[in-house]
Amino acid sequence: MAGDDQAARFERYVEEISEDITETVKTMGCQPILFIGSGLPRRYMDAPSWDELLAHLSTQCSAIDKGLGFYRQSLKTPMKIGEEFARLYQEWAWDAGRNEFPANMFGDNVDSQAYLKFKVASYLSGLTPSTLAELGSNEHKAEIEALCKIKPHAIITTNYDRMIELVFPDHEPIVGQQILRGQQLSVGEVYKIHGSIEDHDSIVITQTDYDEFAKKKKFLSAKLLTFFNEHPLLFIGYSASDPNIKSILSDIDEALPVKGGIIPNVYILEWNPDIGPESNPAREKVIATDEDRSIRVKLIEASNFGWVFDAFAANPVLNDVNPRVLRALIARSYNLVRHDIPTMTVEADFKMLDQAVEDSDSFAKLFGIANISNYSAASAQYPLSATQLTTQLGGTGSWLAVSLLKKIKEEKGVDLKANDNRYHRSEKVNTSTFHKYSAEMLAILKTVQAGEPYDLNMD
Repeated sequence: MAGDDQAARFERYVEEISEDITETVKTMGCQPILFIGSGLPRRYMDAPSWDELLAHLSTQCSAIDKGLGFYRQSLKTPMKIGEEFARLYQEWAWDAGRNEFPANMFGDNVDSQAYLKFKVASYLSGLTPSTLAELGSNEHKAEIEALCKIKPHAIITTNYDRMIELVFPDHEPIVGQQILRGQQLSVGEVYKIHGSIEDHDSIVITQTDYDEFAKKKKFLSAKLLTFFNEHPLLFIGYSASDPNIKSILSDIDEALPVKGGIIPNVYILEWNPDIGPESNPAREKVIATDEDRSIRVKLIEASNFGWVFDAFAANPVLNDVNPRVLRALIARSYNLVRHDIPTMTVEADFKMLDQAVEDSDSFAKLFGIANISNYSAASAQYPLSATQLTTQLGGTGSWLAVSLLKKIKEEKGVDLKANDNRYHRSEKVNTSTFHKYSAEMLAILKTVQAGEPYDLNMD
C-alpha cells in the first residue's frame, strides 16, 4: 500500500509539473525559449564538460608539461586556464606542433589564440554526428524525438558544437559577433553566444574572450530581457552553479519589479538519476546571482526528460509551424515596411492593408494563413486543469480534485476522466495525455466537497 501511495505521489508530481508548464505556455500565448548548456550534448553525444575539455586539451600539446591540477591550483578559473593554454598552444604551433595546423594559420594577421580554438573546434567536430539519426543511444532516442517536437521561439546556447542544428534544422544559427550586428528577427534563430566550431575564431574560451564578451554584452542582455518578459524559459544542461546561468539570471533579477518571489515563467531542468516513485522532488530552486543576491525559479527534476519535453511541445495549434517559413515571412514583412514601401520600389494598397489589420482573420489571410479555432474553442469550454480545480476548491497541487473525482467514481460508478463529456476532455499530444475540465466540473466538485447531494448529467 505504501508503495502504491509513493507511486501515486510521483505520478501527481509529473502531472502537476506538466500542467503547470502547459498552463504557462498557454497563458503567455507564445512558444518557449530554450537555453541549452553543455549537459545536453554530454547526454546525447558524450561531449565534454568545460573541465573535461581542458583536460583533453592539456594532453594534446607537448608545451603543456604539467597536469591540469597544477593549472587549477595556480590559475583557479577555467577562463584563466584557457588563457594560459592559448599561450602554450601558440608556442607549440610555431615549434614542434607546426604540422598540426593548416599553413594559412601562420600569417601575421592570425590571432595568437587561434591555435587553441582550432583544436577545440577539431575535437568537437569529431564528436558531432553527421545526421540526427546518429545522435544519442537507443536509451535516449524517444527523448530526442520529444525534444524535436518542441517549437521553440528561439534557442540560446553557450555550446560550440552543432548538436542543436541537428535537432532544430529549421532554426538559423546566429554566431558570436553576428548577434551584435545585422537584422535579427528574434524568431526561428539559434543564438550561439560563445561561438561555434564552424568558425573557430568565434569561440569564447579564454579570459581575454570573456572580458571582450562582457564589454559587448549590453545588446545581448537587452534582447534576453525581452525574451524573459514575453516567453516561458527552459534551461537544459546547465548546473545551477554555472557562471553563465548566474549571469543570465542576474539580468532577469535586475528587471524584476518585485524581488524575492518565484519567477513564474523560468524553469530549470536538472537530471537526477535516482528520482523515482519513492522520491519527493523539490519544486523550486534558489540560485545565487551577482553581488550576494539570489533568485527563485521553478525546478524540474527528472531521470528521463521525455515527459518534460512533451509538456513544452503540448500546443497542438503550433505543431505544424515551420520556424524557417515564419522567419522568412517576418523578414519579408520587415523589409517591406523598412525598405520597399518607403523607397517606392513596390506599390502598396494602403486601404486594403488598413482593412486587413483591423481584423485578425483578415490579417492572417493577407499572408495566406487560416486561423485554427477548434483547439481554442475546446480550451474555452474546458479551461481548468486538476491543479486549477484544486486551487478553486481551496487546496494546493492537484490531489484534492483527484480525490473528489475518485469519490464520485466510488459513489456513482462513473469515471469522469475515462472519456470526453461535458465535465472533462482529454487531449493527447505526442506521448502525453492532458486532462482539462469545465466550469460544470468545478460546480460538481464543490457540491461533493460540501457533502451535498448531486447528480451527473452524462447526455
